[in-house]
This record gives sequence, structure tokens and C-alpha cells, in this order.
Amino acid sequence: MSNPIKFGTDGWRGLIAADFTFDRLTLVAPLAAHVLANVYGSTTAKRLVIVGYDRRFLSEDFALATAEAVRAAGFDVLLSDGYAPTPAFSWAAKEHNALGALVITASHNPGSYSGLKIKGAFGGSVSPAVTQQVEALLAEGKTVQGTPGKLQTFNPWEGYCKGLETKVDIAAIRQAIQQGKLTVFADVMHGAAAGGLEQLLKTPIRELHSDRDPLFGGGAPEPLPRYLTSFFEHIRAYRQENPAGLAVGLVFDGDSDRIAAVDGQANFLSSQILIPVLIEHLVARRGFSGELVKTISGSDLMPKVAALYNLPVFETPVGYKYIADRMLESQVLLGGEESGGIGYGNHIPERDALLSALYVLEAIVHSGLDLSDLYRKLQERTGFFSSYDRIDLPLASMDVRAKLLNQLQTKPPTEIAGHRVIDCLSVDGYKFRLDDQSWLLIRFSGTEPVLRLYCEAATLEQVHKTLAWAKDWAN
Repeated sequence: MSNPIKFGTDGWRGLIAADFTFDRLTLVAPLAAHVLANVYGSTTAKRLVIVGYDRRFLSEDFALATAEAVRAAGFDVLLSDGYAPTPAFSWAAKEHNALGALVITASHNPGSYSGLKIKGAFGGSVSPAVTQQVEALLAEGKTVQGTPGKLQTFNPWEGYCKGLETKVDIAAIRQAIQQGKLTVFADVMHGAAAGGLEQLLKTPIRELHSDRDPLFGGGAPEPLPRYLTSFFEHIRAYRQENPAGLAVGLVFDGDSDRIAAVDGQANFLSSQILIPVLIEHLVARRGFSGELVKTISGSDLMPKVAALYNLPVFETPVGYKYIADRMLESQVLLGGEESGGIGYGNHIPERDALLSALYVLEAIVHSGLDLSDLYRKLQERTGFFSSYDRIDLPLASMDVRAKLLNQLQTKPPTEIAGHRVIDCLSVDGYKFRLDDQSWLLIRFSGTEPVLRLYCEAATLEQVHKTLAWAKDWAN
């Protein structure tokens, strides 16, 4: 193939009708099922594969084609009877003792994309070693044949919601909402989280962008401030009319595996803020324990809060698959990444935005505090105050990418934005620790000419100064 199918951080994604087509999907899906059987077949006697989908253009049609191709290759298939969050299909894979799940979704990408995520029997994303096997079979031109299996449909929400309800004090959250003590807003960004919180809480909330819009309002279903202007305005308008009482906004990406939040004053709170708050809540109010797993792009506040409770900390490269691997081999309290993916050791090894939302609501109800107040208290307790930002910088070509990478390998900077470099971690990209304890992480996309720049520093002014330095360096 001139543009071969490649699995990235979490799945294969491509432009609909150009890269992501019915022909290519029905070629790769049986091979994925075959690899799942080889890897996880010893853990289950069933040759069962879950197939699910999100709310993108043609998702249900792509899912049906996937299901039929996998069935024809000799597997039994449980096909979702409607859209649902990706974590619901990971949950279903484990609940039904299946080989795994194939999910039609492009997560947070713009509406012109679709994609395929492969989930393992354990209920999480398969490792790169597994997707590399699929790619190798594609390169060989291998096909899979077998006696056609059975194809049945199921409701993925039912078992998933029952599972989540056992992990959170749903009754306390529901009571706070019904008594007017807490007002909950949710921006589901036209995605698969639509209706999810109301199903779980069994009480109405204020949900925005619930309709199916495959173009996502002209943006992307990604929980970032630039896509949330109307959500901010909605919460500000509410606060002007209702100055008292707790309020919170919850933001879900397109397939509901990533989350962000908005406080009662309409301030955006990324997972860099939510993860420290969740660590404290789960340990101090729920009595949980275990290891904190964070990616190298995570805030320094995370290990500082973990230290308050004597929790071990394990750091991974960027990508939730590395967190999931650790969750399979260690007792983990929480694993999280700066882009919004958060998972829990008492759940499947999968990032789950709806469970995160429930824990955020529980933290507010049990503490009686606004999210930003919870965050401020943690800053005060640890004595650590910081700001954070990230930018993605398009590069002119992959050749430019190669030159910049060579420069980092052979002549890394010794000074950045007026501060001396005191350490460099190169486990994933290049993370420079500066003499004022701020840091800059420079990472390259593996599949496109894009430079990802992350920075945490004492002030937002210093963050922007450092990121500006990195942009100038790259240019």
C-alpha cells in the first residue's frame, strides 16, 4: 500500500474515504481478531470479539462491516446496538470474557477522520507489540479464513453503568443535585458521552451539545479551551443569575476516554489540575491506596501530592498504553496523562472519562468545595504553585523534523529562556529541567511533521516565555 495502515498511540486513524475506507477496514479487522485470538486465546475458551462505535460519520456502518468481516473469518461477534464510550467496550470485553474489542472511533480528531482501536481481553488498549503483529500480517498480505461465527447485538451501556455505579457514591451526588446544592454542566462535544451522566445519576443535569454532529461544530471533540467558548459563556451566565451554590462543568472528548473540567467561575481545569485533586480525594476521603502512575508530561504537583500520603510514583513515556501496562503488573491508585486520560486501579486498565467525572463530582460533594478551592488547598499544603501550557507546532516537513531531532541528540541546549539546563530526561522526547525547577518537554509526533512543546513553570508568563523560546529554536 502506498499509505500503509499504521497503529499510533491508540489505534489506526485516517481520513474518511481517503485512508479510512470500508475495503481497508474489512481487510484489517479479521487480522486484528486473529492476533487477539493468538495473544489472549489461552485466557478464554470463547472466540468472541466485541465490536462498538462512536457517533462519527458512518460509524455504525463501519462497525457493521467490521462485525461481518470478523464473523466471516470464524469468530463470534457481539455488535453494539448503538453508540457508547470506548471504555464501555473495553469493559464489555472483560465482562463477556471476550478475546477483545474493535472500536470504530477517531477519539478527539476532527470530523473528517475515523479510526479503529483494538482492546485486549483484559479490558484495555493492546500493547504496541500486538498492533505490530497486525501490521506485519497486513504487510505479508495474509488473510484469515474459518467457519463463520454468530453475530448478535447488545446494549453496552447496561453492564458498563452497573459497573461504574459500584465504585462511586452515586446517591450522595444525586441528592446534592436534587436538593440544589450542586449544579452540574456537561459538554459532551456531540460525542459518545451524550446522556451518560444522566443514565448513571438518574437525575437531570445541564448537558450541552448532545446532538449528533459528525462535523463537531466545525472544530474537534477535544477537551481544550479553544473548543469550549460557548460552554464557558453558558456557565458564566448561570453564575451571574445564581451567585451562590456549587457548580461544575465536565468536558468529554469524542469517545469519552478523556476529560477536562470547568470550575464554578468558568475557569478551565485540565487533568494537570484534576489528577492532584483526585489523588487527594481517593486517599483522604475514600481510603484507597496504591501507586501513582504519571507520564513525563504530568505536572510536578502530582508527585508532591502523592508524597503527602506516602504513595509511590512511577513515571512513563507519554501514552496511556504505558500506564495500562503498569496497571496490569502493580497495585495502582490512579494513572493519568496530561491530555485528559485518567484510569483507576479498582477499574479496568483503561482511561475512563465518565468514571473520572463521577469521582470529581464525589470530591465536590464530600468536601463541599469548588474544584479550584480544592486545587488551591493542595498548592498551599505542598507549597508548590505553577502554571502549565502546551502547544503543537507544525513543521515544514519530515526532513525538518529529522534535523531538529539530530540537533537535540548531538547538541542539546545548555540554556533555555535565560535559565541553565540542569538535567535532561530522554525516555520520550527531551525533557529539560531548568535551574528554577521549571521544565520544557520537546516531543515529536511519530507519524507527522509536528513538534509538541510542553512547559510547567512558576508563572504563566514564564511558561509562555519558555514556549516562545522553543518555537524560535525550532524555526
